[in-house]
Amino acid sequence: MRNITKEYPGVKALNDVSISFEKGEVHALVGENGAGKSTFIKSITGAIRPTSGTIVFEGKEYPHLEPNQAIELGIAAVYQELVQFEAMSIADNIFMSEKSAGVMLNDKERCKRAAELLKIFDCDLDPRTLIRDLSIANRQIIELAKATVKKAKVVIMDEPTAAITVAEQEKLYKLVHKLKEDGVTVIYISHRLEELFEICDRVSILRDGQYVKTVGIEETSKNELIAYMVGRELTSTYPEKKPCTGEVLLEAEDLSGNGVEHISFKLHRGEILGFAGLVGAGRTELMHVIYGAAKKTAGSLRIRGEEQRFASPNDGMKAGVGLIPEDRKFQGCFIDKAIDWNIAISDLSELSDGIVMNSRKEDALAEEYKKKLRIKTPNLKQKVSGLSGGNQQKVVIAKSLAANPDILIFDEPTRGIDVGARHEIYVLMNELAEQGKGILMVSSDMEELLGMSERIIVLHEGKQTGELTRSEFDQKKILSYASGLTPEA
Repeated sequence: MRNITKEYPGVKALNDVSISFEKGEVHALVGENGAGKSTFIKSITGAIRPTSGTIVFEGKEYPHLEPNQAIELGIAAVYQELVQFEAMSIADNIFMSEKSAGVMLNDKERCKRAAELLKIFDCDLDPRTLIRDLSIANRQIIELAKATVKKAKVVIMDEPTAAITVAEQEKLYKLVHKLKEDGVTVIYISHRLEELFEICDRVSILRDGQYVKTVGIEETSKNELIAYMVGRELTSTYPEKKPCTGEVLLEAEDLSGNGVEHISFKLHRGEILGFAGLVGAGRTELMHVIYGAAKKTAGSLRIRGEEQRFASPNDGMKAGVGLIPEDRKFQGCFIDKAIDWNIAISDLSELSDGIVMNSRKEDALAEEYKKKLRIKTPNLKQKVSGLSGGNQQKVVIAKSLAANPDILIFDEPTRGIDVGARHEIYVLMNELAEQGKGILMVSSDMEELLGMSERIIVLHEGKQTGELTRSEFDQKKILSYASGLTPEA
């Protein structure tokens, strides 16, 4: 990629960026949200046309690539925002671009081949399952399978581990090593810097749309990469937090429903309570029961000592529960609405004069949370879809906080978010806890769980298998519980 520049009205998303990628290497591309990574990879895949610059592939020069042209050259991408046919099966999605031998598609053969491909990922999903019925992590695996079946020469992976757990990460790393052995070039984008040292050969850094540096992975460190990315040093990834001593805010006793059963725990004021488990463990399903998005079938749920019977999320919100869901694009916000509209939607009764919205109150509320959460935007009328991932997540958090909940559920709070914005969210979570709010945090990032939680509840296949206090934290112990084993086993 030579001297790539991409200009939009009033902004340069990329400014004279030149990076080369060698055959058979795993090359990381890092930078904060808004650094230009997505624009850069979309220039490679033909999703956008650079304003100027040259693309050189296998010695041949191109002013730009069209999407079909990039595919024919052997360039495949697994984007962070998944592009899938949700009403179609796994097999249909994997082989969507494959031509059939005759008029009819051989569904039986497709399912057989899809099952064989999924085995590479140690994934036992039925190929006939509809995409819309899969978790985020399993949908990510399907995208990786699609890239694999195309036999690409270059595979771009945009945040491939953002929604998968430690066990699934190991499977992904094996696939990346296999691609490398086969001579495939992997361009690897991730905010989890520690994993770059597991699989990458070189790393290039972008900041504010400009190229900073390319270094060999063995010649750098995590702290040095962070300094290159943010232009400053972060003294600590996980800010210190005072231990909680507050009253019991929420208590689940033998709680069952939505695929989980017999879950019991207490959440105190000022506490961050972590939830660990592998894909399919039931962590998100449990949070939906607590929020009122799914019904409990047995057991009890008490908030401030009072038994709760939620029929809808509205009941959960009235009881003081707020949710920041794992899928911010489809569940967390109205992506094609303005920032101020999104923030106001959870607090309509306070912002309206009768049946008419008070625009001054709405503007004041949105401005307040823009400053509090440091949402980077030219104006609050901008659509959320135009923001970086980190700023989209801040809007989702602002929307939830606007309803002033006592209990906050953070489900994968930093998925796809850069190290700078991630630190800001950690600081915010600590501040909320110190204000007396109780936080339930679901995370597939082991380091995040250990760094932010005061206690960790571990689930396996819908059941509670362990609970650890901070003094008992141990990664192997958590993984044992998550696998349905005792720590001794």
